[in-house]
Amino acid sequence: MIITRRDFTAALALTGAAAAIGLSPLQLISEAFAQNAVDVAKPVSLPDMALGPKDAAVTVTEYASMTCPHCAAFTEQVFPKIKEAFIDTNKIRFVFREFPLDIKAAAGSMLARCIAKEDSGKYFAVIDMLFKQQNDWVMKDTAATLTRIGKQAGLSQQAVEECLKDKALLDKIAADQKYANEVLKVNSTPTFFINGEMLKGEQSFEEFSKKITPLLKS
Repeated sequence: MIITRRDFTAALALTGAAAAIGLSPLQLISEAFAQNAVDVAKPVSLPDMALGPKDAAVTVTEYASMTCPHCAAFTEQVFPKIKEAFIDTNKIRFVFREFPLDIKAAAGSMLARCIAKEDSGKYFAVIDMLFKQQNDWVMKDTAATLTRIGKQAGLSQQAVEECLKDKALLDKIAADQKYANEVLKVNSTPTFFINGEMLKGEQSFEEFSKKITPLLKS
């Protein structure tokens, strides 16, 4: 790998037992959800990559690791249904944020950012491709496979190498992950927030629809 483990460890706040222990969901009050929605809405170091109108009544925020198989399954099986039903119809805004669980996930996130620049549509296309080819670049020669994917997306080999050595970009991803872990209590992937309410783990389209639809009517 081009990113060294030392660089990654130094920059990235590893997930741990940061969530509060012993708190019943019944203790959560509406004000807490409102505050949480404000906290979730804040981009920290990197600009948000999002689809859907900024003024949508409902915002779904996903925290995902590019090496997470459950995240890949969600992207392949559930996200297209959410996109068709709620995003393409301008009913919700969907935000994707990086929460890398290991050095390879960080590299994948960095490459996606470098390819897409500020283009959210392109970014979502890149992460979709990375998830679909997850086994190839995670289980095999990661650097070579990411270089190939980068070239397919229009980057030169030099540009890919510079991207994967970009300490400033890695630091920003690390800062955003640290904020998510310490402030939002994200400690696993995928984790979703629907207008500030946390939803942990891979969910079905039906579960998302049950959460989203009432909020659209309120």
